[in-house]
Amino acid sequence: IQKDLHMLFEQDKDIDTVLLACTHYPLLEEKIVKYLPEGVRLVAQGPIVAESLADYLGRHPDTDERITQNGKRLFFTTDAIADFEEHATIFFGSEVKASHVSLDKPPL
Repeated sequence: IQKDLHMLFEQDKDIDTVLLACTHYPLLEEKIVKYLPEGVRLVAQGPIVAESLADYLGRHPDTDERITQNGKRLFFTTDAIADFEEHATIFFGSEVKASHVSLDKPPL
């Protein structure tokens, strides 16, 4: 993280904001903040997306009638299952079980 941020700020010394624009970056947010130069603002996309979705759903109450209630989540990964489950469990805050899929053969 330190090396990557150093390379970023070498490109432009006037950077004043860093956007965490990938879904897994918030998991690293505490570590990223440690290496940000003083005065640089960190913006995570998660809250922005959540607020936008809440606004959309508030303007479209009919959506609630069309979505599945009490559905289940299925997790698939092309990577190592144990590694995915470990990280996904941290992300979701509850145990995650996944299935491995090949890009050559889509899941049934």
